[in-house]
Amino acid sequence: MPNMVTYPLLGKRVWVAGHRGMVGSALVRRLEREGCELLTVTRDKVDLKDQVAVRHWMNQKKPEAVFLAAARVGGIFANDTYPADFLYDNLMIEANIIEAAFQIGVEKLLFLGSSCIYPKLADQPISEDALLTGPLESTNEWYAIAKIAGIKLAQAFRRQHGCDFISVMPTNLYGPGDNFDLETSHVIPALMRKAHEAMVQNSDHLTIWGTGSPRREFLHVDDCADGCVHLMKVYSGHDHVNIGFGEDLTILELAQLVCEVVGFNGEIRLDMSKPDGTPRKLMNSQKIRGLGWAPAVSLRDGLMQSYKWLLDNYRSEAIRA
Repeated sequence: MPNMVTYPLLGKRVWVAGHRGMVGSALVRRLEREGCELLTVTRDKVDLKDQVAVRHWMNQKKPEAVFLAAARVGGIFANDTYPADFLYDNLMIEANIIEAAFQIGVEKLLFLGSSCIYPKLADQPISEDALLTGPLESTNEWYAIAKIAGIKLAQAFRRQHGCDFISVMPTNLYGPGDNFDLETSHVIPALMRKAHEAMVQNSDHLTIWGTGSPRREFLHVDDCADGCVHLMKVYSGHDHVNIGFGEDLTILELAQLVCEVVGFNGEIRLDMSKPDGTPRKLMNSQKIRGLGWAPAVSLRDGLMQSYKWLLDNYRSEAIRA
């Protein structure tokens, strides 16, 4: 059984680093229900890659708890094109915040990783102990290595200095604030935008890559934020913790569901000339379930929320049509 603790957030000064991102903004929404004093800072005020600036700001604001959701993120193309930026920027951000948290005596810190830390061919469902047991997916290894370093840094400060620093690994996330740029987005926002544009243009079909048979797991970002807050309050341990939905589906099934939500009734065609990717990616979330947490947002309901956010927020002629 994972280590159970009680760390109430009521009245605490809580910094969400990366509050403008999809996960960070979800954390802000969730923490508003905790009665804590929320701290945020924008990039133009503090460059998180600047050690002196981070130390100075944290020493001034003195957060008691930190959710480290700040990161340089991007899709396969960005990772492959800018490997030095992805490795350096993420190493600097996490190292500066974690080290400063130790220096000023932060009571508790939660570091957010990514499921890409796991080996490309890890056994399914992927348990926490799969970390560092095989080669990474080459297309995003720079980002993955930085995230692994963040986990290890949190563990090192816990081991050497007794810091209550923990790490979590969410599965594939989606929801309000997602990236719907077709060149850089992940599968759900890409499918959703394609389905919307196909509907607007009265197309009779939508094309997806490969056979549609790979299986993927998806977690709504508000569930992820809720899981993080839960772990901050009840978990203290050396090992990182997966946060997953617990079920997966094929890409074809996902495409069909997205089309239903959007209202596109055309044919879904398969482009067999394109690759499938990893056959399956499902997290083992037994550890967090044992700590009393489970997701609340169904995939259909979550997709409906995402589509509403897309229609309300995305600035594109095709989307606004």
